[in-house]
Amino acid sequence: MFSMTRRRVIYEGKAKNLYEGPDPNTVIQYFKDDATAGNGVKHAVIAGKGVLNNRISAHLMTKLESIGIPTHFIRSINMREQLVRKVEIIPIELVVRNIAAGSLVKRLGIKEGTFLGRPLVEFYYKKDALGDPMVSEDHIITFGWADPYELDEMVAMAWRVNDYLNGLFAGIGLKLVDFKLEFGRIWGEHGELYIILADEISPDNCRLWDMKTGEKLDKDRFRFDLGDLVEGYQYIAQRLGLIPEGGIMKAGGLDEQAAEKLSVIENDLARERQLREIKPSKPRKH
Repeated sequence: MFSMTRRRVIYEGKAKNLYEGPDPNTVIQYFKDDATAGNGVKHAVIAGKGVLNNRISAHLMTKLESIGIPTHFIRSINMREQLVRKVEIIPIELVVRNIAAGSLVKRLGIKEGTFLGRPLVEFYYKKDALGDPMVSEDHIITFGWADPYELDEMVAMAWRVNDYLNGLFAGIGLKLVDFKLEFGRIWGEHGELYIILADEISPDNCRLWDMKTGEKLDKDRFRFDLGDLVEGYQYIAQRLGLIPEGGIMKAGGLDEQAAEKLSVIENDLARERQLREIKPSKPRKH
C-alpha cells in the first residue's frame, strides 16, 4: 500500500486523480466522489460515488479483456484505487450511440429514446477549455491527434466493446444508450506501438436505462436533478453482482466497513496479454 501523502500527483481531473505507481510503467487511478456536469459548471461531492465507479469500471474492464480488448486495468488496490498501465492518452473521445439522447437530441432535433438504425460513432477533441468539441476523422488526422491506423484500431475496438456491453447490460435488464471511450498508446522494447483501452467505463460515461421502467440510472440523474445519483449507481453495481444486495450506503453516506470488505478485482489476463502491434496499412476509405 502506498501512502497518499508520499505519492506524486501526475494528473488531477474532475472525477479522478492519477498518482505515480510502484514502477515506471504503472500509475494509480483514484476515483473521487466529485460529480460534475456542464464542463464543471455544476459540481457536488457525493459520498460513495467514487467507490461504485471504481468497482464497476474494474469489473467491466476485466470482462472486456476476456474477449480480447486490451485495457490499462491491472487490479483494484482498495475501494477507491486501481493499479493501471501507464499510457499516453490519445486526445480523442469516442462516443458510441445506440439510442438518441444527450447532445445528439439537441443538435439534430431527434426525439429522445429513438433507436438508431445502426450504432453511431462520434469523435470529440478532449480539451476542457474548448468544451470538448465534436470533430471529424479528417480533423483528427490533419492535426495529428491520431494517425489513420490508430483511428482504425480505436473504432474497431469501440464496435466490439459496444457489441459486448450491449449483451452484458441487456442480460441484467438495462439498455446501453450510449457511452464514451478513451484510448492510450504504449510502446514495446523496440518501439512497437500498441493501442489499449484506458480511462474508465462507469455510469459517469455510460447512459444506462432500466428496460422495464425507463428510469435513468446514470450521470443524467445529477445533470438534470432526476434523483439520487448514488442510488442509481448502486443499483447498477447490485445487478452486476459487485456489491451485496443490501448495498454499501447507509443513512448519511458510505458504509465504510461494508466498502472495505469488497473483494479485490484482478485482471488475470493482463500478464498473458498478447498486444496487437499497430503497423502501417491502407487507411479506411472515405
